[in-house]
Amino acid sequence: MELLMSVLTLLPILWLVIALAVLKMPGHRACLIALVIAAVLALTLWQMPAIDCATSALEGFAAALWPIILVIIAAIFTYNLSLRTGAMDVIKRLLSNVSGDKRVIILLIGWCFGGFLEGMAGFGTAVAIPAGMLAGMGMDPVLSCLVCMLANAFPTAFGSVGIPTTTLVNVTGLEAIPLSFTTVVEMTPFMILMPFLMVIAGGGGIRALKGVVGITLAAGLSFVIPELLVSRFLGPELTVVVGSVVSLACTLFLAGLRKGKAVPKEYDMTGGAVQKAKPGEMSPMVAFLPFVLIFVLLLLTSKLVPPVNSFLAQFASSVKISTSANAGLTSFSWVNTPGVVIFVAAIIGGIVQKAGGKLMWQTFLATLKQMSRTIVTIMAVLAVAKIMTYSGMISDMAGLFVSLTGVFYPFVSPIIAAIGAFVTGSGTNTEVLLGRLQSEAATAIGASPYWLAAANSVGAGIGKILSPQCIATAVAAVDLVGQDSKVLSAVLKWALLMLVLACIVVGCFQWLAPYVI
Repeated sequence: MELLMSVLTLLPILWLVIALAVLKMPGHRACLIALVIAAVLALTLWQMPAIDCATSALEGFAAALWPIILVIIAAIFTYNLSLRTGAMDVIKRLLSNVSGDKRVIILLIGWCFGGFLEGMAGFGTAVAIPAGMLAGMGMDPVLSCLVCMLANAFPTAFGSVGIPTTTLVNVTGLEAIPLSFTTVVEMTPFMILMPFLMVIAGGGGIRALKGVVGITLAAGLSFVIPELLVSRFLGPELTVVVGSVVSLACTLFLAGLRKGKAVPKEYDMTGGAVQKAKPGEMSPMVAFLPFVLIFVLLLLTSKLVPPVNSFLAQFASSVKISTSANAGLTSFSWVNTPGVVIFVAAIIGGIVQKAGGKLMWQTFLATLKQMSRTIVTIMAVLAVAKIMTYSGMISDMAGLFVSLTGVFYPFVSPIIAAIGAFVTGSGTNTEVLLGRLQSEAATAIGASPYWLAAANSVGAGIGKILSPQCIATAVAAVDLVGQDSKVLSAVLKWALLMLVLACIVVGCFQWLAPYVI
């Protein structure tokens, strides 16, 4: 019976895969049905009290609305306002003049800028804003989503100034710096490989690498080498922030050296001509102001500026929503959260760009309408995650993998993490759910707890980009709401490839752990 129940825990996940990839069902419908399936299983086989089930779902709804949906709406509002003020046309022209080569623009916006947004803010901004920018520059919307989702897989472990890895430290009791460094070591092959996969995926095949191998390799190396140094000597907080900034600087420099080189027609986003400013067009600084303010305000309110961070942290509340015995307090930061910061930056930028209150309000309402199905999707997914967690379904599923694999568990540990992230849509939540299990499984089979805890972060990043929550964010950013299945189909093969490679890296190279730690 226990084995059957462990297998049945996979039903909500299997349903989502079938509904999105096979039945091509809109994400919000698929996720609502998944919520029903999870609730029925929890109430019957796991005998979860009805009140616990209902309040756990309510906790999921609340956690979805604040801060996740808030930050996604803020990011897309910023992008939409930039479109309406004409700022995005200026940005498009400037970026095209840096390089008209679609492959280089993918690296600059998807890889470097996306990595920076993940390191500073997280919560979907690293997919929503870059994907919207790429689509606005004329790239196919599905490909725009694909390359930005691929780019987001591995920076996730150190997103929002290192919160997922810091959470993993707290859950497992392991030391922060060795765990951070081990995580980057495991991710190193993927951080080098990912820019190549992005160019191949966005450029339509391996032939897209012709002529850009050097800059693509540099984009990966200049990201991961600083990550190795920062994680080894400072810890998780600045790992992705520093890596992305160094990568952006190096990639911009190399893009400048490529100026004047002929760009194959299929990759030319400028039509072969230098884009000139239109009469009366706003200045570049004004056009970029909302995004510059996002950077500055996120930096000033982060843990890197303790006085400001500590002051704003007092404007927060914690409340116990779920009545489950396993549930803790749900915390809400009312001011110092990325969504609020991004809204402030967008409004200030909009005022400078001469957007009146009426235009901003119309843009906000249009963004809410654009996001309506996405909001339903994310709320349903978070409710599924809370019910599966508090009923014991997640731990039973993980226990099944441990009992079936024994000493070969390291080879499947990334898969377990990927499933957790697929359900929750969050690297941080996956660390909370499964981080302790990974380290305890390592101790049980004589493996390194650091190595398998790090593997949890690797798998979580891959699972996150497959999650309905991430897909819903991406499709909303490029105005493809309801077409989640297209994006899932596009990203699925790449994610499965990475997951197989992750299992090989974690399983075959676990002997490296003593030398890394």
